[in-house]
Amino acid sequence: MSAAENKQLLKTAFDAWATGDIRPLIAAMADDVTWTVSGHNSWSGRFSGKDSVRRDLLGPLGAQFDGTYTSTASRFVAEDDVVVVETQGSVATKAGGRYDNKYCFVFRVEDGRIREITEYMDTQLVAEVLGVAGPVTSATGPG
Repeated sequence: MSAAENKQLLKTAFDAWATGDIRPLIAAMADDVTWTVSGHNSWSGRFSGKDSVRRDLLGPLGAQFDGTYTSTASRFVAEDDVVVVETQGSVATKAGGRYDNKYCFVFRVEDGRIREITEYMDTQLVAEVLGVAGPVTSATGPG
C-alpha cells in the first residue's frame, strides 16, 4: 500500500474512535501486532499480539473509565509504511477524575495491516490519574 493509503486507513480508524468506536482500529491490526507504551510507569511496556493488546492493555484501561473513551486526531503524517497521528483522548474515570491525555502514535503498516504501534503521551498524567496498572500477562510486560 502507498503512504496515502496507509494514512487513509488510520484516518478512517480515528474518525470512528472520535465517536468512541475503537473497533475499526482493532480490525486493522495484524494478529501479531506489537503495541509499545512509552515511558516508565506501571502502564508502560510492550504488548505482543492483538489478543494481548485487548486483554492486557485496552481491557484494564477500559475498566477504569466511566463512559466512552474517545480519541480525536488532529494531524496525520505519512511516509512509506509509517503513519504518525497526533490525537487527544477524552474520558472521565470511575474515580471521578478526567483522563484527557494528548498522544503521538507512530504506526507501521504492512499490507494493509497495522504491524507496530508506538504510543507517546504525558506519562505523569497517566501516573496521576490512572495509577498502577492491573496485572499484565504479556510476554514482555511493563517496563
